[in-house]
Amino acid sequence: MEEPTAAAILTGGRSLVSSPPTFSSDGKKLLVCTGSTVSVFSTSTSMLVTELEGHAARVTSVVVVPMAGPAAKFSSFCWTSSLDGTIAYWDFSAPELIRKVEVGLPIFSMVIPHISNSEAEGGGKPPDPYAFISVEVANKPGDQKKSLRGQIKIYNLTTSMPVGGLMAETRKPEVLVVSKSGEYIGIKNKRKLHIWKVPVKHFRHTDIKKIKLHHTKNISALVFHPFERMVAGGDVTGRILIWRGFGKQRFSESTHQFNTIKHRDEEERPGVRGHDDADISSTWHWHSAEVKFLSFSSDGAYLYSGGREGVIVVWQLDTGKKRFLPRIGSPLLYFAHSPDPSLSYVSCADNQIHLLKMPSMDISKSISGIKLPFSFPEMYEGLRSEFAFDHGAGLVALRTETFCVQFFSLFDDVEISQVQVCERNYQPVDDVMVVLALLALSVDGSNMGTVEVKLPEEGIGGLVCLKFWTRGPQAGHYSLSTVIYEPHSNAGISALAFRPNHNMAVTSSYGGDFKIWVYKSGMQQKYQKFLKSGWRCQSVGSYRKRPMTAAAFSADGSVLAVAAESVVTLWDPDSNILVTVIGETYMPIVKLSFSGNSEYLVTVSQGSKPQVAVWDMMRLSMSWSYRLLVEAVACAEDGSLFAILVLKPASSNKFSFQDQDGLILLFDVGNPDPTATWLVKKAKGGALAFLKSDTSLHDEKVTKEKAPSEMLVFINSEHEYVIFDPFSNKVHQMRKGGRSTHASDEETELYGYTALYGELPKFNPKSDRVPAISFTPLDRPWETIFNGSSHALPPLTKLCAAFLASLLERRSSTTE
Repeated sequence: MEEPTAAAILTGGRSLVSSPPTFSSDGKKLLVCTGSTVSVFSTSTSMLVTELEGHAARVTSVVVVPMAGPAAKFSSFCWTSSLDGTIAYWDFSAPELIRKVEVGLPIFSMVIPHISNSEAEGGGKPPDPYAFISVEVANKPGDQKKSLRGQIKIYNLTTSMPVGGLMAETRKPEVLVVSKSGEYIGIKNKRKLHIWKVPVKHFRHTDIKKIKLHHTKNISALVFHPFERMVAGGDVTGRILIWRGFGKQRFSESTHQFNTIKHRDEEERPGVRGHDDADISSTWHWHSAEVKFLSFSSDGAYLYSGGREGVIVVWQLDTGKKRFLPRIGSPLLYFAHSPDPSLSYVSCADNQIHLLKMPSMDISKSISGIKLPFSFPEMYEGLRSEFAFDHGAGLVALRTETFCVQFFSLFDDVEISQVQVCERNYQPVDDVMVVLALLALSVDGSNMGTVEVKLPEEGIGGLVCLKFWTRGPQAGHYSLSTVIYEPHSNAGISALAFRPNHNMAVTSSYGGDFKIWVYKSGMQQKYQKFLKSGWRCQSVGSYRKRPMTAAAFSADGSVLAVAAESVVTLWDPDSNILVTVIGETYMPIVKLSFSGNSEYLVTVSQGSKPQVAVWDMMRLSMSWSYRLLVEAVACAEDGSLFAILVLKPASSNKFSFQDQDGLILLFDVGNPDPTATWLVKKAKGGALAFLKSDTSLHDEKVTKEKAPSEMLVFINSEHEYVIFDPFSNKVHQMRKGGRSTHASDEETELYGYTALYGELPKFNPKSDRVPAISFTPLDRPWETIFNGSSHALPPLTKLCAAFLASLLERRSSTTE
């Protein structure tokens, strides 16, 4: 995310699923890579605790320094890698950056085997940690088919120096995977697995040995068994392969004993391809698409897998039997267990992280970020109404792939709510048949309008549905008011807008007309039935049967502007009388916006001859214009300023440094010279909006008189955003993370029975007498507490303590 260079205030909207999160040593924190920072969340409340800020580019890996025993809950150190070419060491409880290691190349993945804060055997200083990193070499051309841009290197993190030469070169940087013991490191490289054995003691890079395991399809996931010499890989077709006994020849201390069986028959090594160094290979198949993650259970008896279907599959290794956690509602990306055996997480492609209660795999908490972009049918790409803003509440409403509208607080960087627009189940593997095409909010946020389109199948069965929603007592919560099917017959809707301070809306269509809708409450007259409340069509208008391509109301609601292709028609919305026609532009107008006190109208045309024009409404003539390709327009509520988001022309190299492809221009409507400019990245598909400033979020030094009344927000194509003061070059500091999104770092510690089974219900001795209990085998939990599947039981270290504690009677000791 490229921030404006002046008056930057607050950033947000970052992806929570760009890299796998990591649990802290005690399982009470979850460290999530969020852009160039690491966000630390509480696993008990799912709220933000703190952030680690110090990297200049996206963070790609987090490695927590583990500690065993009672010291685990005090361990709060981690290593992070970033595309800025550095490795950082943190105390994330402070939070504090302790030191940095300069690598000089973008780091895409990092693992640190045998990392520990504990002392070495026999006392003394712990051994030096060695980081294995996957980097990209930028000086090699990426367009060549055989160009090897990925490299795997080793760094001594104590001396900050590289160790030895290259371990491997690949076409692109690959993700590194390390075994639980730290003995094995692996990567997937097209149809092969590369596995290295790392010396456990007295590390020397010359002692590292390597093997390759082959497959017939590209491999997409990799995981090592926690105890056995076993590795599992998932491929792009949904198959899971398990190699047992890998590396017995190559990784053995004395390899001569295996030379006699080096060329064994295939029958003795079922499923193993060629001369791969493995005893046996088996294949499982359930997934219909690419396997995104694989993870063994902590006891090694089960294998977890997931992918595009949005289903977690649990495989029993001994039998191959499986069970499922279905309907998570989004493609799955990552999965990992916590040091606390009762907790795991799963990361979803819709920018959510679910905390799972194990072994039932029930979702206990969720960490929700802003919804990420998704593919859209080409025929609806031009509508460009992906975002709607509640300017007073500081919310953005955006469409989701699951037929919902997400309301996201821009100042707090948290999800407020989701409104289900289409009553249908979303399955990631299904073809898109319904599209939420348009979305609009009234100025005060009291009403919402949506347009959903059911795509025709083989040219038959298309349907357009217009829905109006009414806001509830809280911002971002809406209830359905009215459903209107085929509001413009068979024509598609091009625009939807609400009239300020009125229960009125307008829809324009490509079929050549527009309709004005009004809300009428229910009434009952004498000898008449009760009429239901809802939105009804008040009037219909058209202009020479031209397609109506855009619509907007003036700030006071007295004028309705509707674009009829290349001209703008002005109407009285109450009487639906055509007042006048202005314009003629070269290309169809796709956006209309009244500036400030509505004395000017801003039009945007797109096509082969794009244009942004400002029209004087008093003189009914063009004031000035530019030949610019404009992606978004935002007008300030106070004053006569407006901002536009301009895309860089494909044939121009202007302002193209640092991958910046867009420009924000701030204008006064009466002056064609911009008052301010900002270069931005990922402008295609972005949005602009003015928001009312919240003085409670500013620094205490910034008084209410000095705080800006309006802020400008820019959202890029990846839904990252920055909020800043466009009217001043002075940077006003704002409290990051919002008003109520941080959790206290001090949490109540749970012990014994409560840690295992939760708190018991409170017993009131004054209540009714408890009836006598007759014990049956089912009433004696200790008779069955050790029975069941291994994955369904806590570890014996906790289970035995709870069992013994249940047999003891506690007495309060008194001293005289």
